Amino acid sequence: MKTGAQLYTVRAYTQNEKDFSCTIGKIAEMGYKTVQISGIGKDIRPERVREICDGAGLEIVLTHSDVNRILNDTENLIKEHDILGSRYIGLGAMPDKYRTKEWNTHFMDDFREPAKKIADAGKLLMYHNHNFEFQKLAPCRDNGADREKRIIEYLLEGFKPEEMGFTLDTYWVAAAGGDVCQWIAELSDRIPCVHLKDMAVEGFSQLMAPVMEGNLNFPAILKALENTSCEYMLVEQDTCQGSPFDCLKTSYDNLAAAGYR
Repeated sequence: MKTGAQLYTVRAYTQNEKDFSCTIGKIAEMGYKTVQISGIGKDIRPERVREICDGAGLEIVLTHSDVNRILNDTENLIKEHDILGSRYIGLGAMPDKYRTKEWNTHFMDDFREPAKKIADAGKLLMYHNHNFEFQKLAPCRDNGADREKRIIEYLLEGFKPEEMGFTLDTYWVAAAGGDVCQWIAELSDRIPCVHLKDMAVEGFSQLMAPVMEGNLNFPAILKALENTSCEYMLVEQDTCQGSPFDCLKTSYDNLAAAGYR
C-alpha cells in the first residue's frame, strides 16, 4: 500500500497554477508519493496538473469529480483521467436528493450507465462515504425493500464490484457509530483507495485530527487494510486546527514511523 495526500486538505492553496505547483512541491518534500486531485482550481488544465505532479514525482491515483460531469460528460471525463494517469474516478458524496427512502434507488438508475462506461474504459467509479450512508432507510414501495437497509447496503447491492469501488473514509465510519475494522472487512475487495483521518474530541465535539493523533485504533485499522484490495492510503483532513501542511506532515511522519510510506 502506498501513502498519499488528499489535496482537499490543502484546497485553499491549490486554486491557481502557481499555488498548486508550490503546494505539490511541499507535499513531495514531506515524503508522499501519490496524491488525490480534489478541490483544485477549475482553470488548471489536466495537462498542467499532470506535468506538475510528474515533475515532483507524485502519482495521481484518484480524483473527486463533479457529479454532473460523471452523469453527463462521462466520455470527456474519462479522457481527462487518461491525461492525469488516474484509473480511479471519484464521487465525493451522494447528492442530497437521493438520500431518502423514496429516491435512494434512483441513484443506481442514474449512475449505472456512467459507471459501466467508466468500467469499459478500464477505470473504476469510486464512491466516497460520509456518515449518512450508514443511515437506515425504512422499506417502502419506491425502494422495494422488505426491511430496513442502510444506504451503503443499497450501493453495495446496486453496483457490481467492477462497476463501483468505495473510498472508505475512516473518520466518517466512526462518526456514524460504525466499527472501522468491521467495515474494512465488509468492503475488503472493493476498497482500492481509502481515506485516512483520525478523530479527536474536545468536550462533546468531534474533531478531525492527523493520523494517530486522535482516538481511532489505527494500528488495528492499518493491519486490517493489509488483508484487502487497498492499494492507496490517502491522508485527508477536511478541517485542521492549525496549518493543513503541518497536519499532512504529522500524518505522514506517524505512518512512516509505523512502516507505511
